[in-house]
Amino acid sequence: MNPQRTPVSKRWTPGNWASLKPFGIGEQRPNNYVEVLRAVFENRDELAYAWRILRDGVCDGCALGTSGMRDWTLEGVHLCNVRLRLLRLNTLGPLNPRVLEDVSALAALSGEKLRELGRLPYPMLRRRGERGFRRVSWDDALELAASHIRAASPDRLGFYLTSRGIPNEAYYAAQKAVRAMGTNSIDNAARVCHSPSTTALKDMLGVGATTCSYQDWLQSDLIVFIGSNVANNQPVATKYLHYAKKNGARIVVINSYREPGMERYWVPSVPESALFGTRIADDFFLIDTGGDVAFLTGTFKCLMEMNGVDRDFIQTHTEGFAETCQAAQALDWEALEQESGIARGAMREFAALLASAERGILVWSMGITQHTRGVENVRAIVNLALARGYLGREGCGLMPIRGHSGVQGGAEMGAYATAFPGGLPVTAEHATRLAELWGFPPPSTPGLAAPDMVDAAADGALDVLFSVGGNFLEVLPDPKHVRAALERVPLRVHMDIVLSGQMLLEPGEAVLLLPAATRYETPGGVTQTSTERRVIFSPEIPGRRIGEARPEWEVFLDLARRVRPELAEKLQYEDTAAIRAEIARVVPYYDGIQHLARKGDQFQYGGRHLCAGGACPTPTGKARFRLVTLAPQILPEGAFLLSTRRGKQFNSMVHEPTDQLTGAKRFAILMNPEDAQQLDLCDADPVLLRNEHGAFHGHIQTAPVKAGNLQVHWPEGNTLLDRRRRAEGAGVPDYNAVVHLEKLPQKQKA
Repeated sequence: MNPQRTPVSKRWTPGNWASLKPFGIGEQRPNNYVEVLRAVFENRDELAYAWRILRDGVCDGCALGTSGMRDWTLEGVHLCNVRLRLLRLNTLGPLNPRVLEDVSALAALSGEKLRELGRLPYPMLRRRGERGFRRVSWDDALELAASHIRAASPDRLGFYLTSRGIPNEAYYAAQKAVRAMGTNSIDNAARVCHSPSTTALKDMLGVGATTCSYQDWLQSDLIVFIGSNVANNQPVATKYLHYAKKNGARIVVINSYREPGMERYWVPSVPESALFGTRIADDFFLIDTGGDVAFLTGTFKCLMEMNGVDRDFIQTHTEGFAETCQAAQALDWEALEQESGIARGAMREFAALLASAERGILVWSMGITQHTRGVENVRAIVNLALARGYLGREGCGLMPIRGHSGVQGGAEMGAYATAFPGGLPVTAEHATRLAELWGFPPPSTPGLAAPDMVDAAADGALDVLFSVGGNFLEVLPDPKHVRAALERVPLRVHMDIVLSGQMLLEPGEAVLLLPAATRYETPGGVTQTSTERRVIFSPEIPGRRIGEARPEWEVFLDLARRVRPELAEKLQYEDTAAIRAEIARVVPYYDGIQHLARKGDQFQYGGRHLCAGGACPTPTGKARFRLVTLAPQILPEGAFLLSTRRGKQFNSMVHEPTDQLTGAKRFAILMNPEDAQQLDLCDADPVLLRNEHGAFHGHIQTAPVKAGNLQVHWPEGNTLLDRRRRAEGAGVPDYNAVVHLEKLPQKQKA
C-alpha cells in the first residue's frame, strides 16, 4: 500500500534562493548534470543494462530508499550523484585473473584503480610465500574454508559484512549460517556507524530505529541536523528540504563546520533550485568537536528556565524527567560553555527555536555516534525531543539517518555480534526461542564485534576472518596496526564484487577471494530496509553476469553445510522468497516481507510513526529521560581538536580527489581563518599534524570551521586515531583526535 504524500507548494520562493547566478555559474558546487554525462560515458558498454538498474532496481547507495527512480515522499524522479558513481560497479566487466598472479604490481594502486580492473569472476587462492593468486573451484575454495573453521574453536572465528548493497536476505542467511557454525562473532557496518543510536534509543524508547518518516520533514516546523551532512551523504534529502522550507520548516545545523552543502545546494530535478539554488540552513551553531553533550544539555537547561517544555507530554508519556531536569539545572554555565565551545546565549537561542516549534525532527549521523561518548550524545538528543514532545505524531521524530542502503536491515536481520534477529539481545532465553524456530541451538553468549575481531587478530587469537565487502585496512583507526593484525590471521576470506587493498595483504597461511553477485543479479530478487523502516523489493535485473559470481546467501549456507553436515537440511532454502518467509516468522515486525515479489512492492514496519501517540514499547509504556554527564577535555597548549570527514566518496571508496562541495583536496586540513592567521599560515601551506598515534602530512585550507578545531578527510586521517578509543557500551571507534600542528618548509608539500 502506497502512503498518501504530503502536499507541497510549487510556487517559487525567491527568499530561499542561494544565488542570483543562473545554475550557480562560478560557484563551488557539484555539477549534477555533468555527473549524468559521466555516468553515460562510464557505462557506455552496458548502457541498456545500466538504464534497467536505474529504472527498476532499488538504489544501492544511501538508505533513503527508492523503487527505480521514484520514492514514497515526493512525486518525480530522484537520482543523485552517489548512485550514479556506484552504477559502474554493477556494470563492470570481469577482471583478467592474470593481473592477480603478482600482487606486487598492484600494491601501489589506489582503491579506485583496483576497482577499475573489473569484477572478480572466479574464486582465487593465494598461499603464504606465493607472489599472487591462482584460480580454484568453488568446491575447493569452500572446502578449504570449512576445514579451517572445523579446526578452530568458535571464539577464534570472525565474520563481517559491510553495507555495500547487501540485502536483507543475505544478512539473514549469513547470520544463521554463522550461528550454525557455532559462533555469534558476526558483525556488520551498523556497528561502526549507528550502534550508539540503537543502544540509546532502545534504552530510552524501546525501539532501535527512526521514529518518523521523510513525509514528516514536509510537515515539520523545525528540522535539526546534528553532526550530519545530508548534502554530501544523502543528496536527494536536499530535495525534501527544498520543499520542507516551502511548507514553512526552519532548518538548523549543529556542527563544528559550516558545511557549504548544508548552507546552499542546487537540486538538479527542481527547476527553481537548479537555476538559483536553495538556501538550506537558516541557522548554524558551531560547537567544538566532542561538545555535543554540553551544548544539548545546556539547551535542555535553557528550556527548563524558559518553561519551554511540553508538560502534558512529559507527565503522560515519560519518566525520569525530574531527576534529569535537576541534574541539568545543577550544571555550571561556565562548564557547559567550556566543553561545548559556544556561549550560553547560543544555547538559549537554540532552545527558543525548539520552544517555538510545535513540531520538530532531530536528525543525526556519524558526527554524533563515532565518539567515545556516542551513546551519551544520542541520549542528550533524545532528552531534548522528549522535553518538547517530538514523538509519535506528524511532523515530529528522532531520525538516526543511514548513509548506506543495507545498513538498517543488517542488525535487524541479526548480523550482529550482540543481537539476534529482530534486535533481541544475545541471551540464553532468546537462543532457546531461535532453537525452536531453526531446529538447532545458536550460541547464547555475545561474539566479537568488528573492532574486537581486529584486536583478536593482532593478539594471534583469530584463526579465520571472513569479510564480505568492507575494507578494515581503510575504515578502522591505526592502519598500520590493522595491516599487521590481518596478516597474522591464518585464513582470510574476502568476498566482494571488486578488488580492495586488504585482499592484497600477505597471507597468514592463505587468502581466498570469492566473487559476489550484486543485488541486481540475484535470482528471485531481494529486499532492502531504508532509514524510514521501509522494506523495499528489488527485482533481479536482466543483463550481463560475471563468471562464477554467486549471491552471498548461497555461499554462507553452502559453507555452513560443509562445516556442519548434520544440519544440512536445516540450512537449505529453495530461493530468496523462502528466506523472506522465514524472516517473517522469526522477526515479527518484518511480517509482510514474505509478500514482496515484484518492483514497487514495499511496506513500512511499525507504520509511519514508531511510539505512535507517545506510547513506547518499554516495560512501563513510557519513554525514559536519561542523565548525561559532562566530560571536560583539557587540551594541551597549542593543541587542536580534530575530526574526520567525508568528501567526494561513498564509504571508503573515494570517487574524486577534490570534494565539489567544499573545494577541498584529499589531504586538505580545514582550518579557521583566525587560527591560520595567528600561526602565520596561508592556504596551501604544507603542515604536519601529529600526536602519539601517528602523523598526517597535509596542506592548509581555510574554511568556516570552529576556532580551535580542524577537519581532515577519512580514511586518510586514520593515522591520527587511537584504536583503543570506542563508544562505551556500543563499540564504535572514535574518529576524532587531539593533535599538534607544525608548519613545514614549502619543499615538503604533501
